[in-house]
Amino acid sequence: MSEQTGSPAPQEPEATSQPEAQPAAPVDELEALRQQLAQSQDEAAKAKEVYLRLAADMENLRRRTQEDVAKAHKFAIEGFAESLLPVRDTLEMALAVENQTLESMKEGVSATLRQLESAFDRAKVKLINPAGEKFDPNQHQAVSMVPGNSVEPAVPANHVVAVLQKGYSLNDRVLRPALVAVAQ
Repeated sequence: MSEQTGSPAPQEPEATSQPEAQPAAPVDELEALRQQLAQSQDEAAKAKEVYLRLAADMENLRRRTQEDVAKAHKFAIEGFAESLLPVRDTLEMALAVENQTLESMKEGVSATLRQLESAFDRAKVKLINPAGEKFDPNQHQAVSMVPGNSVEPAVPANHVVAVLQKGYSLNDRVLRPALVAVAQ
């Protein structure tokens, strides 16, 4: 056959002596990503360890706080109870004495009352004795009303005429209101 057909024969690619160059960048990039992944995993493991320690510390703190609150509730009046012990001791000693005179008994009761007042002062228990003061329903309980002009000296309306029973407060909170008669 002749080569005159008009279409050129396909040519084969020329063989090159150099192999095709693969870019080196993807290998370096892959290694860098692996290093970043390892570093991120280390940081995550450290953060998890810190978190677990903090969570355990918080749980221990919560437990200790609950124990402290329970103890505070259980022993809240310990100081007050300790200050009442001498009062009880004095009363027991007074009962143990034979042949008491009226005067010695009166002195003993006065001493005991002073000890009790001292215990109240340490515990911040305050006396409410509103004689002559304006009636305060937050601290006083009126048990009767009397005409203000029937009392000597005359007492203005809504003022305490007589205290039937003293009241007590603890840190400005009423433990027992004073029972009073109030002027009309």
